[in-house]
Amino acid sequence: MPQSVRVARVKEIPAGTGKEVVIGDRLLAVYHLDDGQFHVLDGICPHAGGPLAEGAVQGKIVTCPWHGWQFDVTTGRHCLTPQIQQTQYPCRIVGEDVYVDFPEDDGTPG
Repeated sequence: MPQSVRVARVKEIPAGTGKEVVIGDRLLAVYHLDDGQFHVLDGICPHAGGPLAEGAVQGKIVTCPWHGWQFDVTTGRHCLTPQIQQTQYPCRIVGEDVYVDFPEDDGTPG
């Protein structure tokens, strides 16, 4: 059974933006898209370690602020090289809170 961890309040992340969240030893990027959906990716860009949550979000694409790498936040895929894939975490809204579900055995504290 997955471990569910509260990562933010819905109102903390305006539509069309991301928020950086640290859970245990993980840095996550939590995105609130203009359509109201939330998505969560590993928050460290694989190119040079840039902070993906600080990137500009246009539609469903986030652009890393350091070197411009772009990812689809709904899939985690790099926009030019689909073999590059950011880890994506399932999330859900419960009341006014955003929760991320982690596999039970991954060691992430709740």
